[in-house]
Parts: sequence; C-alpha cells; structure tokens
Amino acid sequence: MSIPFWCLFFAALLIYLAKAPVAKAMREEGRGYDNRNPRAQQARLTGFGARAVAAHQNSIEIFPLFAAGVLVAQVTQTQGWFVDLLAILFIVSRVLYLFLYWNDKATLRSSVWVIGLVCCLLLMLSPAL
Repeated sequence: MSIPFWCLFFAALLIYLAKAPVAKAMREEGRGYDNRNPRAQQARLTGFGARAVAAHQNSIEIFPLFAAGVLVAQVTQTQGWFVDLLAILFIVSRVLYLFLYWNDKATLRSSVWVIGLVCCLLLMLSPAL
C-alpha cells in the first residue's frame, strides 16, 4: 500500500481518536456519558469539552477533501516524493491541529489548519504540477 493510502487510513483513524476527548469530557460533565442523547450533551459542553467537539467535527469535515486529493493522485497515477510528502504533512498537521485545539491555541491552530488545507488542494492539483 502506498504512503498516501496509509495516510488516508490514518486520517480516518484520527476522526475516531479525536472523539476520545469528547467522550471523556462528556463523562466528566457530571451526569456521565448520555448514550441516549449524546449530541444534546455535547452541545452543553464548555471549555475543553466544546473545543474537543469542534476538533472532532473539523476532522470529519476535512477528511473528504484529503480523500479526494489522495484519490486524484492515485487515479492519475501521480506518484513520487512530493505526493508522499503532502500526504505525510497533512497527517502531521492534523495531529498538531487536534493538540492545539484541545489546548486552546487558536491562532497557531488556524495556521496549522491552513497547512492541512493546502496539502489537500496540492494533492488535487498534483497531476498538473
């Protein structure tokens, strides 16, 4: 399996790993984890819990763009160090993004988000580069 496909796999895993702090915050809210109505409970979270929800949701939102970029590169048989680097850089940016979001580092988090977005866009453009 190619590096970009491995990165696609890790990006999918990150969506679910980003959910773990949300579940922890929900349990610590004082009522335990409300499995009957978790979205309402998540909407009540503040501070770290609210940031964890937002980080998790952003992981879901960016995944299709990254998947599209990897698939465009694959379908057009665009390979090489640049495509591999973009895929790896995307994963690194997403791990940093989660850490920065959880730790309330808004400006740096937004900068790291842009790096991930640019990686996705460049992957989609890689056949033309």
